[in-house]
Amino acid sequence: MPVDHDIAAETELWDAYAASAFKDDADPAFCWTQYAGHGPGPELLGDPRSVLEIGCGTGRALAHLARRGVAARGVDLSPVMVKKTTAKWSGTGAEFVCAEVLEHLRREQREAQETYDAVYSVFGAAWFTDPGRLLPLVRQRLAPGGVFVFSHPPAIPGAYGPQGMYKGGFAGRAMFTYRYSYRPAVWERLLTRAGFATATAEVLDAPHPGHIGTLLVRAVAPGTPSGPGQTA
Repeated sequence: MPVDHDIAAETELWDAYAASAFKDDADPAFCWTQYAGHGPGPELLGDPRSVLEIGCGTGRALAHLARRGVAARGVDLSPVMVKKTTAKWSGTGAEFVCAEVLEHLRREQREAQETYDAVYSVFGAAWFTDPGRLLPLVRQRLAPGGVFVFSHPPAIPGAYGPQGMYKGGFAGRAMFTYRYSYRPAVWERLLTRAGFATATAEVLDAPHPGHIGTLLVRAVAPGTPSGPGQTA
């Protein structure tokens, strides 16, 4: 059953996260996993001319792509985070938008803005947004042959679907959000049902045995890429 999110409350939660997660001395970096230097890099996006990162957080991945000449836009729910990333990465050419991701994608659709060669999420909005609502909107914003790639921790066995998550432990004000966890095969079905031509999902092992792995998902929109900047 779909879960109704309290966007105002979640904005406050992510503002609090921004205050602790953003580092003024951070450098651009792109990594799909929670372990620095482990796993694949931006090559999973192909060779895009334009990208959208949903739930762009500290902006390090987006800045990395922008410095490589990619037209890079990110959307994040936290105005605190967007203010910080805009100030930090203004020289890279990356663009940061403060918005709820579903509203942003719907607005772009209504305004008939150009599509993206790639949409991606690194422990971002793809983990915290109802896939039944998110995936069709992402599909519509992709150019023919465009890719959608996202990563986040794998589901805990037996705990699937929307999972409630408190911030800062179990005392104090009740600040919480929902994350969405599914087995890899279920992610593949959700994506193909949303209109993607192909979808692959796998759990990448951690660099140390017994540590938490990373769910890595890549889906390709139907159609033939129109130019060298798009890779299916």
